[in-house]
Amino acid sequence: MPLVGIVIGSKSDLDSMKATTDILDGLGVSYELSVISAHRTPEKAREYGLSAESRGIEVILAAAGGSAALPGVMSSWSILPVIGIPLTSSDMNGVDSLYSIAQMPPGIPVACVSIGSWGTRNAAYLAASILSIKHPDIRDAYNQYRESLASG
Repeated sequence: MPLVGIVIGSKSDLDSMKATTDILDGLGVSYELSVISAHRTPEKAREYGLSAESRGIEVILAAAGGSAALPGVMSSWSILPVIGIPLTSSDMNGVDSLYSIAQMPPGIPVACVSIGSWGTRNAAYLAASILSIKHPDIRDAYNQYRESLASG
């Protein structure tokens, strides 16, 4: 059963999320990946958000470029932690996405990582950190990774 739900706005975002899935695989974190557009398939976004927790998802990663509505939409339909990942899909190089995700109104929060490849990786690590509260195997794997950083 997947613990992390990864949601992307279009198939063109798949390449951007490869580092995320590689990291989750390496840490032994189960996930599912879905293509759901906040604008083109709003009902699908609603259904996903409402059903995520009952399907065993514990953290949602939502990657989006441009107006980056997807993370906020996911958070509006789910009480689960949502990590927004701003992608560089516009002439503004992801700054518009960053502002859209980081400036969520109070009460419906979205965690926000940095733009682009650092953000796609840190989203996976942040998800592992959140999951490590409840899952000792993920905690051990993530601790081992962090220790490897210190040893060079």
